[in-house]
Amino acid sequence: MKIYQYGSAEADRHLDRIINRGLDYTRKQYRQVAAIVEDVRENGDKALEEYTGRFDAPGLRAARFRVSEKEMAQAAKSVDKSFVKALGRAVRQIKEFHEARVEKTWIMKSRPGVVVGQKITPVDSAGIYVPGAKGGKTPLVSTVLMGAIPAKAAGVRRVVMVTPPMENGGVNPHLLVAAKKVGIKEIYKVGSAWAIAALAYGTRTIPKVDMIAGPGNIYVALAKRMLAGVVGIDMIAGPSEILVIADSTANPRNIAADLLSQAEHDPHCAPVLVTTSKSIANETVNEIKKQLSGLDRRDIAKKSLSTYGAIFVVKKKRDAFVLANRFAPEHLELHTKYPFEDLDKIRNAGAVFLGDYTPEPVGDYIAGPNHTLPTSGCARFASALSSSHFMKRTSIIHYSKAAFEDEAMDVIRLAQTEGLHAHANAVRVRMEKKGNG
Repeated sequence: MKIYQYGSAEADRHLDRIINRGLDYTRKQYRQVAAIVEDVRENGDKALEEYTGRFDAPGLRAARFRVSEKEMAQAAKSVDKSFVKALGRAVRQIKEFHEARVEKTWIMKSRPGVVVGQKITPVDSAGIYVPGAKGGKTPLVSTVLMGAIPAKAAGVRRVVMVTPPMENGGVNPHLLVAAKKVGIKEIYKVGSAWAIAALAYGTRTIPKVDMIAGPGNIYVALAKRMLAGVVGIDMIAGPSEILVIADSTANPRNIAADLLSQAEHDPHCAPVLVTTSKSIANETVNEIKKQLSGLDRRDIAKKSLSTYGAIFVVKKKRDAFVLANRFAPEHLELHTKYPFEDLDKIRNAGAVFLGDYTPEPVGDYIAGPNHTLPTSGCARFASALSSSHFMKRTSIIHYSKAAFEDEAMDVIRLAQTEGLHAHANAVRVRMEKKGNG
């Protein structure tokens, strides 16, 4: 992991490289996903069986796509009590956060005779995509919670989960127990781009949904991008990233651990430290070397650190905030003496973690706020997944006769300016009616 002096040409080039890595895909991958999406649209379950058999679970037929009650019962018996206890705590705290911030219908009398507002309505159905790995060794339980809980809080009636099956045609029991805990009754053993297409278009086995949420690999991300508009999409998630701002009071051991917590995700992840202290920079590098040796996923972390990792040494703390707002990171940690004061300087970040005892993983699992966050600079305009993503806002407008007559001529004038004479006439006929009366 290289140390750069912020402001140098070399540092600027590497920072741009990190920021712009984005959703990096090839033309071949794009064509592959487009073909998969069209195949599922035309051939439904037949296409799902072909892709699922080829890539995930040989021989799995559409009749077994849906997880059965028997499978759910077996899953409940195979997880230990400590997992159930931790899961219960996470569910309570995430639920509390999301239920407290549900939007409500509102109406206001903005001026005499005029009523305006918004009617807030949840979508009828939502699909939660939960990534999987061959063998089911890394069950992303937290993704189940972070997708389903805000959907349920919004009032979505039908919440569906899709996840790639293991080679034996099953699903990791921890995922099934988590799904049941948050009230998901409809689970399908289908993954990747074909699962997204199935949720968007529907098949005989998997009825379509109105909204899809959840992260995934490049094929999932491309499918979501292609199908945005056919179905609602939460966001197009790129590789994970963490930016740590540290002053001379920070603990290099903790910084190293937090950078590695993201580096182990994927070779395209970006672990970045910005510090005012050269000694903190050097000590962090040493700590990373020490801690790497004990990681199961050290090869992935090494590649992430060498390709998209960096330590930027800044002259002044305000330069750190300039860099952070330019980066707009998914995760931002403040390892500074006065983190709450420094929070005011942050404009662009998916989530901010304040202080030495708030490592990023507490946000991933148990704090309450959602861990599905904008990546690749999208925090400049996008927000964390929430109940609002599963809601529609319908405008409400009412005019009394007096209010209409007061504003009618201005509406006519604006419509005429645009050359939309039927618009103007829809107002004028009501004025003429008054004259005839």
